[in-house]
Amino acid sequence: MLTVTADTILPCTVTGSWPRPRWYDDSMWGRPLDTCMMDVRFREKFGDALAVVVSEQERAGLDLLTHGDLHCDEDYAGRSWHHYPLQRWSGFAGDLLQSEETRSPWLRYPPGTMLNEIYTGWRWPRVVDKVEHRPLDYAKIWRMAQSRASKPVRFGTCSSQVMGLFLDLHTTKYKDRREVLWDMAVAMNKELLALRDAGCRCIQIEEPTIHFWANTYGKDSDEVKFMVDCFNREVQGLDDVEIWIHTCWGNPNMQKVIDNDSYAESFDLYMGAMRGDVWTIETKDRGMRDVERFAPFRNHSKKKICIGAVSHRTLQVERPEDVAATIRVALQHIAPEQLIVSSDCGFGRQGCNRDIAFFKSVSIAQGANLVRRELGLPVTHVPAADPALQTDIVPKTASR
Repeated sequence: MLTVTADTILPCTVTGSWPRPRWYDDSMWGRPLDTCMMDVRFREKFGDALAVVVSEQERAGLDLLTHGDLHCDEDYAGRSWHHYPLQRWSGFAGDLLQSEETRSPWLRYPPGTMLNEIYTGWRWPRVVDKVEHRPLDYAKIWRMAQSRASKPVRFGTCSSQVMGLFLDLHTTKYKDRREVLWDMAVAMNKELLALRDAGCRCIQIEEPTIHFWANTYGKDSDEVKFMVDCFNREVQGLDDVEIWIHTCWGNPNMQKVIDNDSYAESFDLYMGAMRGDVWTIETKDRGMRDVERFAPFRNHSKKKICIGAVSHRTLQVERPEDVAATIRVALQHIAPEQLIVSSDCGFGRQGCNRDIAFFKSVSIAQGANLVRRELGLPVTHVPAADPALQTDIVPKTASR
């Protein structure tokens, strides 16, 4: 169900994670949020950091905000994006390097590369018992963010199935990984229903692995069919929530993790078989490849399409004119009513600094306004671009 974007044309947002303020130097390291919040220093920093991220996104002129993934630990290359649920659900134990035999075929890299450093630097728990839900406090985090914002806050979370790429089985409770993935989907669903009950009406599930699996095994394989079923179980019952499906091709420390980055094999699955209202795809960093595939769905797609108009991997800030040009390319194949403008992926996970993230976001909003004017649509106020609200204003005449 479209809720927050139902009546907005060309809404602007960013994918999710946001660079941490330098003074926010605490992490939860697996502890419950309530335990951390009893520490007055953590409580102040976490609350203030959430206020900062929603304030910066509102000042950038974005229409839909995020919580910035600021509940995730400040660990190497954003490992906590996967680990936050794994550290809290039952059935997992340990912090170990995954074996070569069980590592995903997509995530093997030669020595001397950053990706090898990342994937050998990360440690993972083992599955030692039945996986069951324990609270992740998503509802509380969303309430804290939304209470500090005047615009809707979309809550994003790592998909349960992407975590399964890194888990070894050390229990007789499961005969294979599929059973683990299914129980994790059930556990995540319980958390998402609690988030919905708290009032959140826009939830983003990040990086289901269908596009990776389809490129490896084919879209009609049993592996892919199971992953689609697993995703639909994860979002079961969220009938009054706008569900976003975020897909990209990697973002640990701004790195792309796979060479075959085509959506050709998974396109029909994301557009049809997978339950959701918005599909976000990586486009800017891929030269807008695959956007032409949306042309047959123009004006009658059940899903909205969210394109990346700025890259999360480059440090050069795109100009508003660059963003507008990207949007115009997308509009050749996607109707304005179906299009959402965002970043390719998040700016956090040991990514760029706050200034770059902020001004890329400002360019998203200003670029969308350029196209809105061309289409005769209302524009969004961008406080960061208001001449009267600049940090320093150069006088017209030099003083004598």
